[in-house]
Amino acid sequence: MLDAHDEPDAAASPIGGMTLYPVPESVHRARRWFRKFTAPYYLVCSIDDCVLMLSELVTNAILYGEAEEPWRVRVEWCRVGQALRVNVHNPGFPADVLLREPGANDAHGRGLLLVDALSDSWSAGPSRFGGTVVSFQVDDAWKP
Repeated sequence: MLDAHDEPDAAASPIGGMTLYPVPESVHRARRWFRKFTAPYYLVCSIDDCVLMLSELVTNAILYGEAEEPWRVRVEWCRVGQALRVNVHNPGFPADVLLREPGANDAHGRGLLLVDALSDSWSAGPSRFGGTVVSFQVDDAWKP
């Protein structure tokens, strides 16, 4: 895991995003819209892997985001050179984002392990919106 770099990146070109209610149905919505909005960009990386990682991060944002007032999950994706970076923002606490080592009978705790295994890098830290941002990056997402 890397430290989050949530400052606007001059090399990053935003290509899409969405704001979701913190409800389970939003995970499906995030998957569907990610596929739709990235299709015109002709990514050469595994869209299925990206959708799985996005699902895990949105699920975690919904489960672990906390705020006293109504809140939303923010998702954004951008191109950084030949890489695709996906950021998921929620009002949770950055220190609570940890890789876990679940036991064989544990029902939860594998989401970040999947992100760690499938991405080239991932990060977590304070979000510019307040709360937490968790990101993953897939290098070589576009043909050079």
